[in-house]
Amino acid sequence: MEINPHVIKLLQTIKEMENLEFFSENDVLSKTEFRLLQEVIVEGEKGNMLISAELARRLRITRSAVSQIVCKLEARGIVKRIPDEVDRKIAYVQLTDETLALFNQQLVRVNKFMERVVKEYGEDRIAELIRSYDEFAAVMKRLQGEMKDEQGK
Repeated sequence: MEINPHVIKLLQTIKEMENLEFFSENDVLSKTEFRLLQEVIVEGEKGNMLISAELARRLRITRSAVSQIVCKLEARGIVKRIPDEVDRKIAYVQLTDETLALFNQQLVRVNKFMERVVKEYGEDRIAELIRSYDEFAAVMKRLQGEMKDEQGK
C-alpha cells in the first residue's frame, strides 16, 4: 500500500516546525521551560495559579514530564511549589522573585529574533501562513469528526 505523499510531507513539515528553535544554547530556559513559565506568568497576571496537571494539558505533554521540568526548575531556584491550603495533595507552581527578570531577559532576545524573521520573511507572508494553517487545521478537525461519526454508525 502506498502512503499519500501529502501525508509524508505534512508529517515532515510538522516535525521541522516543532524543531525550530527561538532560543540559543546560551539561553537559560529551554523552549518547554519558557512556555511553562509563560503559562504561569499569564495566569498569575489574572490572579490565578496553576497546578502541574493543568500545565501538562496546556503544554500538551504528560504530567510526568511537567513534574520533571518543575523539579528541575525548582532545583535551579526558578519556580517553587505552593501547597493548596485545603488539599495538601495539590501544589501550585509559582515563580520565584528573581525569575520574572530572567524570563523577561530571554523574552527580549526571543522577540528580537522574531522581529528579524518577520523583517526578512515579511509580516504579510507570516500572517498568511498562520491564516492558512488555521483553515487547514479546522478542515482536519471537521473531517476527523465526520469520519468518527461515520465509523460510529
